[in-house]
Amino acid sequence: MKKTFVLLHIAVILAGFTGVFGKLISLNEYLLTCYRTLFSFLFLVIIVWIKRPQFKYSWSNITEMGKAGLLIAFHWVFFYASIKYSNVSVGVVCYCLTSFFTAFLAPLINRKPFNITELLLSTLTLAGIGLIFHFDTSFRTGIVLGVISSFLASLYTIFNERLVKKYDATAMNLYQMLAGTIALVIASPLYLHFFPSKAILPGTLDIIYLLLLSLFCTVGLYVMVAEVLKKMSAFTVNLTFNLEPVYSILLAMILFNESRQLNVSFYAGLLIIIISVVLQAGLSRRKSREQAM
Repeated sequence: MKKTFVLLHIAVILAGFTGVFGKLISLNEYLLTCYRTLFSFLFLVIIVWIKRPQFKYSWSNITEMGKAGLLIAFHWVFFYASIKYSNVSVGVVCYCLTSFFTAFLAPLINRKPFNITELLLSTLTLAGIGLIFHFDTSFRTGIVLGVISSFLASLYTIFNERLVKKYDATAMNLYQMLAGTIALVIASPLYLHFFPSKAILPGTLDIIYLLLLSLFCTVGLYVMVAEVLKKMSAFTVNLTFNLEPVYSILLAMILFNESRQLNVSFYAGLLIIIISVVLQAGLSRRKSREQAM
């Protein structure tokens, strides 16, 4: 279990860079996501070609994996839109609501009773977000888009928790990126009609950022998460990812000079989020030890 926690936190650190890349890349949120899914798919094709894993899936299996790919693709669209319409801090702080949504949606989807502990920890996280964010409504559009993004991310993790028990992690991500790319390309004329972009093709610097984002913060990140979900619940994973904004906000302050200061309210909210993560990690370890006995 210790190795699983280490792997999870490496994934969280990588996730901390996704918001930064969203700010660095000049393309709009939709095109950024299109290229991210496309480049990630191509990287995964190379990995599969090198590894030559022995897996064969039916069309229904591929479709099942592809549906989850649609969720993650459109989660990214709303996530990057939240950053573009506000800033990195707003987008990543709203992402913390993923664990809050998971605590309510997972029992409904999986037809299980609500877990009071998870609900309480989610409420604790919500309180931490409120303190960091000062209940600030100056970026209302960004906040709304961020909330939708976290809702889609929650659904993706819940469904992915089922998929990882049935399919190879690399193959699963391959088909998810393929499905996401196809869906985004098909819908792009409609999206770009209502939200036109100055540039369609990425520049040299954008390509470099997209390659780094795709290889490390997508392929590497989601394969790690898929492996972690084999031993941990979707709620625990999502709650631990509440640490992502800590890395993203600090990076945004250094790179973009965002107007967020590390005041008492920030530290208090950050402390509450960390406490919720530590409590869940402790409970998860105790539960795993009890099951092993």
